[in-house]
Amino acid sequence: MHMSGNAQFEKLLSPGNIGKLRLKNRIIKTAAEMNTHDSDGFHMNLRTIDYMEALAAGGAGMLIFWNAYVDYPLGARMPDGFRIDDDEYISGFSKMAEAVHKHDCKISAQLMHAGPWCPASFSGRQPIAASVMRADVYGNFWSDEAVEATLADIELIQEKFVKAAERYKEAGFDHLEIHCATQHLGNTFMSRHWNKREDKYGPQSLENRARFVVEILREIKRRLGKDFPIGVLYNAAEYGMDNGITPADGQGFARIFEAAGADNLHPKADGQGPIYGLINWPEAICYPEIPDPLPEELDGSRNGAGFWTPLVASVKKAVSIPVISTAGFDAELGEKILREGKADFIGMTRRLLADPELPNKLAAGRLDDIAPCTRCLSCIDAIFDHIVPGRSCCRVNASLAREREYEIKPAAVKKKVMVVGGGPAGMEAARVAALRGHDVALYEKEHRLGGSIPVAAAVKGLEIEDIPDLVRYLSNQITKLGVSINTGKEVNKELVEQVKPDVLILATGGLYSVPEIPGINSGNVVRAAVLNRQLKTYLRFIGPGLLIRATKFWMPIGKRVVIIGGGIHGLQLAVFLIKRGRMVTVVDADEEMGKEVVQNYKGRLFWWLEQKRTPLLSGVKYEEITDKGLTITTKDGEKRILAADTILPALALAPDTEFVKSLKNTKGTAPEIHQIGDCANPALILDAIGDGSRIGRAI
Repeated sequence: MHMSGNAQFEKLLSPGNIGKLRLKNRIIKTAAEMNTHDSDGFHMNLRTIDYMEALAAGGAGMLIFWNAYVDYPLGARMPDGFRIDDDEYISGFSKMAEAVHKHDCKISAQLMHAGPWCPASFSGRQPIAASVMRADVYGNFWSDEAVEATLADIELIQEKFVKAAERYKEAGFDHLEIHCATQHLGNTFMSRHWNKREDKYGPQSLENRARFVVEILREIKRRLGKDFPIGVLYNAAEYGMDNGITPADGQGFARIFEAAGADNLHPKADGQGPIYGLINWPEAICYPEIPDPLPEELDGSRNGAGFWTPLVASVKKAVSIPVISTAGFDAELGEKILREGKADFIGMTRRLLADPELPNKLAAGRLDDIAPCTRCLSCIDAIFDHIVPGRSCCRVNASLAREREYEIKPAAVKKKVMVVGGGPAGMEAARVAALRGHDVALYEKEHRLGGSIPVAAAVKGLEIEDIPDLVRYLSNQITKLGVSINTGKEVNKELVEQVKPDVLILATGGLYSVPEIPGINSGNVVRAAVLNRQLKTYLRFIGPGLLIRATKFWMPIGKRVVIIGGGIHGLQLAVFLIKRGRMVTVVDADEEMGKEVVQNYKGRLFWWLEQKRTPLLSGVKYEEITDKGLTITTKDGEKRILAADTILPALALAPDTEFVKSLKNTKGTAPEIHQIGDCANPALILDAIGDGSRIGRAI
């Protein structure tokens, strides 16, 4: 069934086949670990099924579940997770398949063996790979040194892949994807960088390098039947490493997999080193600047979106079976790639995490209602690197991976809700409260909504993170929901007493911290609050994009700049100024630089700053500010004067508690008062929207 007559996305929303499997549209939710498993067991759970069902209900053509372990513990990356290495796990996956199928959506799963990624600490033996991976050669890239898989190991592991495939079929899955990409076990055979064997699985030919995967593929097809569709996810090229897979190899592997019975291919790029080590998240490669030059198979013209498109298109030319293309696609770019014949299906993950309903909204022509993915990589950070129980996993979608808990239900009692502050926390609280049926009014003292986002956008840039798009989305939603929006209106106690709300939500933002340093009031110090006011004044008349361009020609900032504060605000400011020709030094009293910077951007950022010869001095003591600059004592006890024309404090925000204090214990205000966002606990946009969503559901 065709989803819609929406001509703008005619190709994306049209049905497509993988083998004999018919998908209702060309949008495939690609696999991505969500860490939703129970820590005390390996069986499927309700939280994960809810997550998958929300995606299916949103209208995608097929969902690919991330890999459950086909071989535990040797094939696992972590001591916990889902398993499919025994029949006892089939029933849980059967429930997942039933939930997905209710929405006319197909379901697939990855089959993957971690190989060298498996720590010996919980497997009880050294990890295995195609060849020995020694620490003195590869450094600490792997958890432990890997040993070469014996022929007996290979045969046993291949059988485990096949048995897992049989279990998935019994559970009702429609499709499976053999994952031999990244640097997992399958890839260590395919890449000459890793494979040093001298037998039939060695690197002497493409056929030998593909043999491990081909034998798995053929045996799965034999046992499950030739009509059961199997895809292959693999590295079609590798960068930043000696003897990696070349694009020509990628085409050759494609032909081999097609001849072996593959029903579709899912080619990607992979790499190592400071430039290509994060190629799985292409925007991280393009931050703070796009590498120049790039190989011709990679497209950096959209700052990471569609990054692998030329590479994937070259694979499509080599075969007649369908090809999935991934890498930061939005609907418009996906449609373009399909119309140009560069792919057959579009793989999306983060777009659908931000808004699982994206396919349905496209079909209905509700483009303004699609919650934008701002490519912040907060999902990766929150799921893996900085896991905090109860914290949101997505900057935009606070209900991600807790769909049942965050289901929006009508309010039992309709209340009069007054929201003070039109930043992300306030707008999200207003949106959710209005969705639940409350009578909501929002007040913002500035003349436009967005809080600190327009200023942040001017500093961060729009090339990768289009955070003003988030403001447009939230503003549009609260307008449609009938929220009374009052801009240019500063709230005081008298106004609250006049409105008499049942619920008062304070989302007024944080306060700029001023370091206590002798000389902080010197003329060469530009305080963050002052700089923020100046930028907001400009933004009243021009948007962030024009302001970004204007600052490349003139700014009231000297040539030599010292930034006090090495957290996210200070480092983003440093990037902004370096791109505008300033010589920057960043100092911080803390030992750790880069707090709150998303992990997958942090490494690349530090490398870029090093290339720009930007001093980062942590663990310092601030002594005084003079007309010469900032005097510090380094952590080694050396007293230094950092020459500066301009000194910019860029410390973390502090909570704003004064306004709420003025309202408490005062008759005639509000019986229920909540502080959310930066005014309560300064953090990231992810936390602000998470706060707003939580309170909006609670009142």
